Amino acid sequence: MITRKVKVVDAQDNWAEEFRLEQEILRELLGDIVEDIHHIGSTSVPALAAKPIIDILLEVSSITALDAQSAKLINLGYVAKGENGIEGRRYFEKGGDNRTHHLHAFKSGDPHVYQHLAFRDYLKAHPDVREKYAHLKKKTAQEVNGDVEAYREGKNDFVELHLAKAIDWARGSY
Repeated sequence: MITRKVKVVDAQDNWAEEFRLEQEILRELLGDIVEDIHHIGSTSVPALAAKPIIDILLEVSSITALDAQSAKLINLGYVAKGENGIEGRRYFEKGGDNRTHHLHAFKSGDPHVYQHLAFRDYLKAHPDVREKYAHLKKKTAQEVNGDVEAYREGKNDFVELHLAKAIDWARGSY
């Protein structure tokens, strides 16, 4: 079994363009079921260190309609992972052992959409938090020698705390 290693790098200027290109492909591929496509995760936040994987949030009119078109995503190189631990989500990975994209799909209006966008926007609006998060991510990845589960666990408390703050903040911002 191949063990994936977490690698955290400094922010890259090309991440926004990589998202934009994939967004265009997804819109054309999936057509009318697409409600919106968002760049989320650390690569969507300027100046934030991240795993060099583009996280995409796909809002669809119907999960059933997306399921009916999942073969198109598979033909594009995505691997379907089902809900992958989050009820109502469809999760896909692209790039094999050197993943390039994570696709998180939800029906429009799902609370997870709001949470992802709130956290992203909160980090953009709070550079002090963004810097602490970048430091934590780099430090944790190094301390756990790239172990994926230990990395997630090492930043979980920070993410949970600031996700709650982000949701409160977003209620007054959107």
